[in-house]
Amino acid sequence: MPETAPETARARQSRIARQFIEAIPHAQALGMHLDSVGPEGAVISMPWDERFIGDLRSRVIHGGVISALMDTCCGAAVMGHEKSISATATIDLRIDYMRAATPGQRLIARAKCYHVTRSVAFVRAWAMDEDESNPVATATAAFTVEG
Repeated sequence: MPETAPETARARQSRIARQFIEAIPHAQALGMHLDSVGPEGAVISMPWDERFIGDLRSRVIHGGVISALMDTCCGAAVMGHEKSISATATIDLRIDYMRAATPGQRLIARAKCYHVTRSVAFVRAWAMDEDESNPVATATAAFTVEG
């Protein structure tokens, strides 16, 4: 049987982050997909779904869905950080909603973990629909870190 190459630290962090996201029941229920994760940040997308409409007249997605997407993406960014982080949990999440997401369009969250101390990671995030130049929401967050 041929030997496999040892897993790089970056590949290990990416694998751990993917397993972390895949184990979150609400991420699965909302159809979240981890598009990328690494030291440069994380990107998670999810399809628009009628089940998540918050206002039947406008057909706009409920803010709680956007909040869950951004929180999950922030956590993924922490897990993908270049420091070896094996577990994390949200300490604080502040979201500024800027506009309603366009009905029928896929949602995308991008997050960047920009600073890590011994016990806390700090993250910034953006949520967009297909108009990536006009954010739906922005977030700042703090997460616990465990190595």
